[in-house]
Amino acid sequence: MDLAARAAWLYYFKSRTQEQIATELNVSRQIVQRLIALANSERLIRFQLVHPLAETIELAERLRDRFELVYCDVCLNEGGSTEDIPSVASQATFYLENIIQQKAPLTIGIGSGGAMRELARRLPPMDRPQHRCVSLMGNLTRDGRATHYDVVTRLAERLNAQCYPLPMPVVTNTIEERAVLKAQSGYGVLRSLVEEATLLIMGIGYWGADATLYRDGFITAAETAQAMEAGGVGELLGCAISAEGKIVDADYHDRLTSFIRTQPADRPTTIVASGVFRAPAIRAALKGKLANSLITDENTARLILSSG
Repeated sequence: MDLAARAAWLYYFKSRTQEQIATELNVSRQIVQRLIALANSERLIRFQLVHPLAETIELAERLRDRFELVYCDVCLNEGGSTEDIPSVASQATFYLENIIQQKAPLTIGIGSGGAMRELARRLPPMDRPQHRCVSLMGNLTRDGRATHYDVVTRLAERLNAQCYPLPMPVVTNTIEERAVLKAQSGYGVLRSLVEEATLLIMGIGYWGADATLYRDGFITAAETAQAMEAGGVGELLGCAISAEGKIVDADYHDRLTSFIRTQPADRPTTIVASGVFRAPAIRAALKGKLANSLITDENTARLILSSG
């Protein structure tokens, strides 16, 4: 990996030819090609457009002012696209990387979702054993099947950080089952870590026939319909919220194991999200002060701003 990083540095930053790199590293040109390919596949090389575009900056400022955010970043995306998770995840990678550069121990509360999984995949390998990554929600269905969005483990691996997953169902079968799980000492440890976390960062979901909680088997079709009937337009850490950012009276909430924060965000609480269907959910979370930071794309930003 070190050799791949050196080859990539010479190729991309020093503008050396592959022949020159082969000579300098004392390897063949074919090996140089493989090293550069390895550097790309391992995300050692990233493309970053450093020219700030006025329109995205203006959108970020409007969002910051509208919802009194402590941080907002809006990235470019293709015109007419309904979702751009890769672009948003890349932007969030730069944001998170800047934060975790610090040497002092840092505790980060990690949510789930496609954008968060992409963020973990794009984060370059780092050595931060002093930092702690703690999950904000469970990673299992009621029958014990693991979710595809177990972000905290992947992120901790990229950082060589301490990892604190929440190995329990997102929603339990009964209220009594949740009470038993929450009474475990491990749950108390994670709750304390979440309380002391410097940063909370998460994706956000929406309600509908393709809602992530339903699609991945965490709740039933009937529970999905009831949450929508109760006024749910967004799903934050598994919790259904209304258009005003209030937690709705969803039946499954009494069996939800996530670390839900109902009060206004009292620390950097960042949503990383993109998409037409998620825009109402993002707007709801920001209106309700459940989050105070946002990383999104320009199309989604316009949709968030288009309604009050």
